[in-house]
Amino acid sequence: MKSKLLALILVLSLVANAYFVFFYQAPVEGEQVQEMQERINSLEKDNNRLETQVSQNNQSLQSYASQLDFYRERVFELENNLQACPAGMEGFATLQAPAVFQNVELEKSGPFVREVISEEGTLLNISTETRSGKGRVLVQTTPLMGVVFQDAANTAVFVAQQETGVSLSGSDVIFSIASDQEIPGVDGSSAGALMTLLTISAINGTELNDSITLTGTIDDEGNVGEIGGVFEKATAAEAGGKTLFLLPRENSELVTYKLVSRKIGGIDVVQRVPETVDAEEYIEENVGINVEYVDTIEDVLEYET
Repeated sequence: MKSKLLALILVLSLVANAYFVFFYQAPVEGEQVQEMQERINSLEKDNNRLETQVSQNNQSLQSYASQLDFYRERVFELENNLQACPAGMEGFATLQAPAVFQNVELEKSGPFVREVISEEGTLLNISTETRSGKGRVLVQTTPLMGVVFQDAANTAVFVAQQETGVSLSGSDVIFSIASDQEIPGVDGSSAGALMTLLTISAINGTELNDSITLTGTIDDEGNVGEIGGVFEKATAAEAGGKTLFLLPRENSELVTYKLVSRKIGGIDVVQRVPETVDAEEYIEENVGINVEYVDTIEDVLEYET
C-alpha cells in the first residue's frame, strides 16, 4: 500500500512538471517588453540610415560616370582646337550649412546594455575659393568629412560649370568646412546643392544672402534631391539666426512619431507610432523658420539673386 502511494505521488509530480515545462510561460516583465520595443525602434532607424547610404552611393556612381563623359569631351575639344587650358580665375563665397551628427552612448538597464543613438543639428561654415591651378577639387575640413562628401564637392563643381558656362580646368576649387563647436566627423551628400551655389557665386562674383540656408543633394543635371535629418537641420538653422530654409521638394512629407500606450497581457507598453505630415507646415509651426521647396539649382538661385 505504501509503495503504491509513493508511486502515485511520483506520477503526479511528473505530470505537474510536464505541465509547467510545456504549457506554462512565465510572464514577460514590463521592463523587458520596453527594452525589446526600444531595440526594434533602434534597428528600424539603423535600417533607414543604411537605405539612405545605399541611395547616396548609387547617386555617386551615376555622378562619376557623367563627370567622366564631361571631362572626356573637354579634353577632346582642347586637343582638336589646340587650345591651352583657360587662365585660372579667383573668386570666393561662403555660407552656413545645416548638418546632422550622431551621438552614440552605451546605456545599461538591468542585465541589458544597449546603444542609444541621438541625432543633433548644427551649422557648418562652408566656403568656396577658386584660384589659378590645375582643375583640382580640394576639400579642407574640420571636423573630418567622408568620401561621400568629397564626391558631392566634385559634382557641385561639375554642375556649376554647366550652369555658368565657365570652365574651371585652369583653376583649383577649394572647399573649406569648419564648425564652431566640437563634433565628430560627418559625411553625406546633403550639402551638394549648397556647395553648387557657392561655386556659382565664386565664379560670378555675387554676394549671397546670409539669412538663407539650404540642404539637399545635387546630381549632374542640377536636380536637388532628398536628404535626412530635416527637422534637426531646420532647428539648427533657426537657432543660427536664419529666416529662410530651402528644402528639397522630395522632403515635403515628414515622418514624425507620437507615443501611444496600450496594454499587452495586463502590461502597459508605450510605442512610437509614425505619422506623416507636411514638412513645411510642421517646421514653420514647431521650429519657427520659413520653408520653401526647391527642385533644381535654378530654383535655389531665384532666392539668392
